[in-house]
Amino acid sequence: MYNPTEQFADLNKSNVEQATRLAAIALENTEKLMKLNLATAKNAWAQSVESAQAVASVKDVQDLFALRAKLAETGVQHALAYSRNLYDLASQAQADYAAASEEVWSNYTKGVANWVETATKSAPAGSDVAVNAFKSTVAASTAAFDQFQKATKQVVNLADASVRAAAAQAAKATPVKGRKAA
Repeated sequence: MYNPTEQFADLNKSNVEQATRLAAIALENTEKLMKLNLATAKNAWAQSVESAQAVASVKDVQDLFALRAKLAETGVQHALAYSRNLYDLASQAQADYAAASEEVWSNYTKGVANWVETATKSAPAGSDVAVNAFKSTVAASTAAFDQFQKATKQVVNLADASVRAAAAQAAKATPVKGRKAA
């Protein structure tokens, strides 16, 4: 027997589970971001203290220019490392959310298929044409969304590969080691 109240309760239970899962993913990624930012702030503080001590120990202009180049290179390296870590965190969060959404979509399509099947069995005689049209619409919608999901994955993978290639090139590039005083 078709019981819409029971299906509605199951849908609500599933929605609460998914909302809880998404909240857990959000909190976990927020914690990772906070840890990264705290470690970066500590590192920046230590770096600034070290830089101040190095500037205080400079004896001539030549040492000052060499120190300036060294500090610039160190700053670029730290910025690249932070950017890389931040990008990795964002990529992982995106993958977590994508996995959750794929699971939700899979459960949704299974639920809709079950609902259609149950509704078909409960449909009055002579409604075969309408039921088949509805089934066809649901199947077409599911197929369209699946294609959209596959295309989105390809775009994300392409963007990720591009960003990683650019980061590798940036890491290989060496900053100017210092200039001669004019």
